[in-house]
Amino acid sequence: MFIDNREYIKALDAAGELVTINQEVDWDLEAGAIVRKVCEEKGPSPLMNKIKDYPGHRYFGAPLASYRKLAISLGLPPESSIPEIAAVYLERTNKEPVKPVLVDKSKAPCKENIFIGDKADMLELLPAPMVHEGDGGRYLSTWHFIVTKDPDNGDVNWGMYRQMVYDGKTMTGNLLPFSDGGKVFHGKYKPAGKAMPFATVIGPDPISAIAASAPAPMPETDFAGMLMGKPIELVKCETVDLEVPAHAEIIIEGEILPDVSLEEGPFGEYTGYRTSPRDFRQVYRVKAITFRNDPITTISNMGVPTDEGQLLRSFSLGLEMDKLLRSQGIPITGVYMMPESTHHLVIVGVKPIYTNIAAQIAQTVFGSKLGPWFHMVVVVDDKCDIYNFNEVLHALTTKCHPINGIHIWQGVGTPLYPFLSAAERTNSVGPKVLFDCTFPLNWDPLSEVPSLVSFKTVYPKEIQEKVLANWKNYGFKS
Repeated sequence: MFIDNREYIKALDAAGELVTINQEVDWDLEAGAIVRKVCEEKGPSPLMNKIKDYPGHRYFGAPLASYRKLAISLGLPPESSIPEIAAVYLERTNKEPVKPVLVDKSKAPCKENIFIGDKADMLELLPAPMVHEGDGGRYLSTWHFIVTKDPDNGDVNWGMYRQMVYDGKTMTGNLLPFSDGGKVFHGKYKPAGKAMPFATVIGPDPISAIAASAPAPMPETDFAGMLMGKPIELVKCETVDLEVPAHAEIIIEGEILPDVSLEEGPFGEYTGYRTSPRDFRQVYRVKAITFRNDPITTISNMGVPTDEGQLLRSFSLGLEMDKLLRSQGIPITGVYMMPESTHHLVIVGVKPIYTNIAAQIAQTVFGSKLGPWFHMVVVVDDKCDIYNFNEVLHALTTKCHPINGIHIWQGVGTPLYPFLSAAERTNSVGPKVLFDCTFPLNWDPLSEVPSLVSFKTVYPKEIQEKVLANWKNYGFKS
């Protein structure tokens, strides 16, 4: 495991998943364009060592935008398959939580440079990039997390909520009410007229970033420790009562104001569209900035698949659904949320042992905490490989009855869905759909259930094994 991004960058380089750029790169669109092209081509991560107007600063783009990089971050070979990565993730996160440890500031690299009060000016100190043309401003926080705390029970939350630089001391962002951080702010601090302390962590170690983007059933500090296999090292902030990862690159401290809003957006989103118009949103007032020597600002570039948000949310949301469904005794074979669907489509494999099992699956996941983030569920039987898109598409188009197999509900959804009307976005309304790709159980298996014609189903096992054993001898390369 990697204690910080710098160790992780070395591992990416050794695996051929890093490109070092030593010529000057402009923070105004050029850096964003480089990262966007990397995401769309699933290329190696760019490390940009010279940023216009910000000597001594660096950018690290697309840090976890492919399954190869995800495998490396977990200490696995880069060629590991998705099921292999998932198995390791599930094995680690089914253990006991691992509490973080607090370290002295002298042992925290994020404290190498400290600026408080008037000296904490983001525009002077930090190279916030203009990520996309047409964005409402410079977005400093695209691969980061925001630390907040429940004032009643002390529960800590790490959440990835975008932040746009408004001026040197102010950021604005969309803190959705159904997010964990949003529930505490809108449900407790704002009604009480109190500012909510926050700390933005930019450039965390990859495991902490994964934990912050996952729908963790416990404090993300403990969840990250489970994934890491040892406690995450935290350090106290300078001006707010919060702790942050000691080995992060940049920390921004301050308060979210309860009675002030400023314009934010638009922003190129994970859906591949700009869906949230410029509007008045939450205000983050900055009190302190700390960072490492030669700091590295991480950049994720949201857009058409695949970026970090799409890949990691797809991966972690799918596996949390796997845990949820198995906990209900539903005989699933697996869950896969396709990152190419911008984590809106989830595929569930199941052994259909009773009628309407697909509807039970859909109602369970749509009604869970995870429900607002996706709207399509495809349920296939245990003969279909959920990771094989060709098999899933074939099941969808041949086993899903256009009337009886499609079920629609009205539910809670994110206002970032591109297909929603303005009224639906305002009210966080999100329609949901199930595609039941299982044949009815009352069909006669001999006369009514069609037989699948494929290599795996119409040849004896010994013939399959013989052909596979001789495949390269036949002259095939793979």
